[in-house]
Amino acid sequence: MNNTANYISELLYRYECIILPGFGAFLTRRQPATIQDGTNTFYPPQKLISFNSQLKNNDGLLANYIASAENISYTDAVAKIQRYVLSLNEKMANGQRIELEKIGSFYTSVENTLQFEPLQEVNYLTEAFGLHSFASPVIKRNIEIKREVYKENVEAIEEVIPLTFTPEKRSERPYLQYAAVAAILLGVGGFFGLKQVSDTNVSYNNKEWQKANQEIENRIQEATFEISNPLPAINLNIIKGKENITTTPEVSNTVSGSFHIVAGAFRIASNADSKVQKLKAQGFNAHLIGVNRYGLHQVAYESYENRSEAVQALARIKREQSPKAWLLIKK
Repeated sequence: MNNTANYISELLYRYECIILPGFGAFLTRRQPATIQDGTNTFYPPQKLISFNSQLKNNDGLLANYIASAENISYTDAVAKIQRYVLSLNEKMANGQRIELEKIGSFYTSVENTLQFEPLQEVNYLTEAFGLHSFASPVIKRNIEIKREVYKENVEAIEEVIPLTFTPEKRSERPYLQYAAVAAILLGVGGFFGLKQVSDTNVSYNNKEWQKANQEIENRIQEATFEISNPLPAINLNIIKGKENITTTPEVSNTVSGSFHIVAGAFRIASNADSKVQKLKAQGFNAHLIGVNRYGLHQVAYESYENRSEAVQALARIKREQSPKAWLLIKK
């Protein structure tokens, strides 16, 4: 018994193309679920089977599957397929209709061309296993009919039994008045309580804002201004009568040398003096070197006459004291 058709049917669940060597290929295409409006019929998703007689070369899929299923060699499986195809061609030549179980049927048209009619009852889409087509009953019209019947019944009852409303004396409920007064008192108390909490939050925020401003002001006073290229000295020529007077920014009497290693610049003079005292306590010959054009009092670690010595000292101070130190040249 040649059960090649059964093997093809089993492979259609797993693959999209099954070639029957020497005869043609069975192809599958996925179709989504559909609903037919006229009959309210639901059709689940499925694989549609088609046939292509041009694909006849052996790809080994069917032969390997038969060899594994029947525990025979690949050569014997190929020979079995050839015998099956030969029998199909003989039946087609005699004008017979061929039925492949669970797949479909083949027949020859009047134009002597091979025709394939797939079987619709088998769904090869594994994801739709257990789903079947069904027709939904039409219930919309039934609901409308019942609604009309209920409406007619209600209108008939209203005509026979008129509806009357008898005024009823409402009993006084004094406890509701007390509850209303209590709700009002609670509301007023809650308002003043929220106002007190709000005032407390505002006071706290104002204090924190003042502390933050004071902290910012202190940091501004101690700020060190880093200037990679020191600004040149300002020479002002003032003409008074026939004399020319040249002025320069104020420089402390303790300044000696043209190369100054700057430690910081302060807007308040007392802060600059404090910085000088701290640096002297650390062993530096610190001093003020005047007020710059921004009105800031400049403090120097040391001052040097020789540029090379100043550069070496600057490198040491940057490494050991502060990387923000910089060299100011005044000539």
